[in-house]
Amino acid sequence: MAYLKLNGLRFHVQRLAPQDAGPPAATVVLLHGLLTDSLASYYFTLAPTLVAAGMEVLLYDQRGHGRTGQPPTGYQLERFVDDLECLLDRLELTGPVHLLGNSFGGTAAFGLATRRPDQVAGLLVIESEPATSAWSVKMDANLRRAKTQLVREEALAWIATRYSEHTARLARSAGRLLAATSLARDLPASRIPTEAELRAIRCPVLAVYGKESDMVSQAAWLEGLLPDCRSTFVSGQEHSVLIGATEAVRRLTLSWLRQHGSEPRGVAAERLPTRIRDGRSEPEGSVR
Repeated sequence: MAYLKLNGLRFHVQRLAPQDAGPPAATVVLLHGLLTDSLASYYFTLAPTLVAAGMEVLLYDQRGHGRTGQPPTGYQLERFVDDLECLLDRLELTGPVHLLGNSFGGTAAFGLATRRPDQVAGLLVIESEPATSAWSVKMDANLRRAKTQLVREEALAWIATRYSEHTARLARSAGRLLAATSLARDLPASRIPTEAELRAIRCPVLAVYGKESDMVSQAAWLEGLLPDCRSTFVSGQEHSVLIGATEAVRRLTLSWLRQHGSEPRGVAAERLPTRIRDGRSEPEGSVR
């Protein structure tokens, strides 16, 4: 475990070297989602697979989350992007890195790709989207609702029954974050990249969706917006693809990294799907 002071805030950061002690096949930065998420969701899912495949892996708790500091204000999207940029500079990761973003983590990854395209080798985003005016409206509604609901004991009890006690504890923590900070006001008021800035993202992008998710409808729009974007859909999943279909996400990630010049090594590489073609994974398992 390590802590770094970035932008006046103490960040919890993990930097993992390739398991075989060889030179990294690539550097992969893992960006978690909002409110109930932290670097732990990657630490126990993708990170071990990537390290075993010869990758250098960087993951950290975003501001207000996990073991990183929780300032009372300063939760605009551009502040999250500032943190990512500052972290890469502090660690002297000047070469292009692959950004893997889950949900809001992907929105932050898109933000860095518009600001520092030279630093981004590729984007793999799970159930995510770039910031737009429609995104701001949706975030405003979702955060207002969460701020109201996640302090109600009956709502937390329903979450515990529907999902688990652990999920309910995460939801309670998210409610405290929303109550103690300006996040619910700040994020919808973020600076939105222009369409021209988004269209200028030239790196390869793989967008992963749960086939039952309401975000599936944006796939065609995103592919039309970005010059090198493909979509793939995970059957039987809604928003929680990373946790609900971890093995499928592992295979997709390793295949995508290999396709874009970062050859995985070791046992993990032996379990790759054949390829990703026309935005669809082939074959195996539940990814179609």
